[in-house]
Amino acid sequence: MKQPKLKYYQLGDNVTAFSSTRHGGVSNGNYGEFNINAFCGDLEQNISQNRNALCTELGIENDHLVMPHQTHGIESRDIAEEFFTLPTEVRKMLLEDVDCVMTDVKNICIGVSTADCIPVLLYDPVHHTACAVHAGWRGTLNRITHKEVLEMNRVYGTSPSDVKAVVGPGISLENFEIGQEVYDEFEKVGFEMNKIARMYDKWHIDLPLCNKFQLEQAGVKVENIQMSDICTFSQVNDYFSARRLGTDSGRIYTGIVLR
Repeated sequence: MKQPKLKYYQLGDNVTAFSSTRHGGVSNGNYGEFNINAFCGDLEQNISQNRNALCTELGIENDHLVMPHQTHGIESRDIAEEFFTLPTEVRKMLLEDVDCVMTDVKNICIGVSTADCIPVLLYDPVHHTACAVHAGWRGTLNRITHKEVLEMNRVYGTSPSDVKAVVGPGISLENFEIGQEVYDEFEKVGFEMNKIARMYDKWHIDLPLCNKFQLEQAGVKVENIQMSDICTFSQVNDYFSARRLGTDSGRIYTGIVLR
């Protein structure tokens, strides 16, 4: 069995946080090598082998790897112990149209899939709880990362000042070209465009920075925010990029496991 090559983040002694790379799996072509996303057209048998390899690497049971079917919304799902007692089809239904997952259950992996969008991990060391956020430009526009910090406070009593965060691999300012209509939407809802946007031939927006600002505005301390500074577009040999490879390609999985 091939071993997936993961990018690990240090959030604490009793937590494992990571992003997958393209290396260490059995998928081919634009899905190669390591893809575990079942919604992007990869072969089922390759996805299954890659999932098994990841679970072995993480030391968790095969059905304890949680992956929502994201739709660029702001819906979140709390994954409790009872979730794993439900039939498979019910679990799939509960993860449909979900872009954030959170938990306080140990030895399960929650995560989100991206290929230029921004994955954000949140960890509360006081209550030992975690959240994974999928922030594309639409989610970022709707301040999904800010919302999830507040949601952790509502569900678990998390104090934003205790949160440790990772802004994972995603497309950079230099490579995220947008139309005027997208620029106007960000401006309309109050983003400080002089800080997040730059004009080249067209407007570009800094999605990682937008999400960093949302963390700060929610009360997360600057020193508790890790920026991966990995641009998926420019580092396409190591990370999936939908803008470089097309939507029929693999996805990065950014996850977190409480121990």
